Amino acid sequence: MTAAATTLLARIHAEGSINGEVIKVDRFLNHQVDPLLMELMGAELAGRFTGRPIDKILTAETSGIMLAQAIAGRLKIPFIYAKKKRPRTMGEFYSAASFSFTKQESTTLYVSREVLGAGERVLFVDDFFAFGSTFKAIEEILAQAGALLVGAAVIINKSERRDVEAILTLEELQRNG
Repeated sequence: MTAAATTLLARIHAEGSINGEVIKVDRFLNHQVDPLLMELMGAELAGRFTGRPIDKILTAETSGIMLAQAIAGRLKIPFIYAKKKRPRTMGEFYSAASFSFTKQESTTLYVSREVLGAGERVLFVDDFFAFGSTFKAIEEILAQAGALLVGAAVIINKSERRDVEAILTLEELQRNG
């Protein structure tokens, strides 16, 4: 287990909880954020993509922003976050629907055409990967833009997919619970 995984697991045991597939991490990850923990995880995930051609990172508003920034800083590339509400200042855009199982609501994600273009190589980043609804919306936005998905990185992968880089998987959490 990596240093980031060991640290994250210890924080979950000390300040969070695991109840089946529900992982409570709001005291240090997605409500109150520990910037040092985020930097540690960002460094580890960035290392997994070092040397790969990536132009931008794309995440969804809001919980993926801190991790996207940590990884982008390490890779020295910009990151974009898909907005959940389209501001009046956003002219032409790409959009796709996403359903949050945690919040039990649908939302539309928006990305301005000014910040994402054809041929750009994009890394998807988020806090959790569960059912893939956000990931599917991001894939749809990338297809609309003509951009290329080069990989996916998350803090915790709760799915069966093994093509998503993660600090921890649900199986690891349940095994070390």
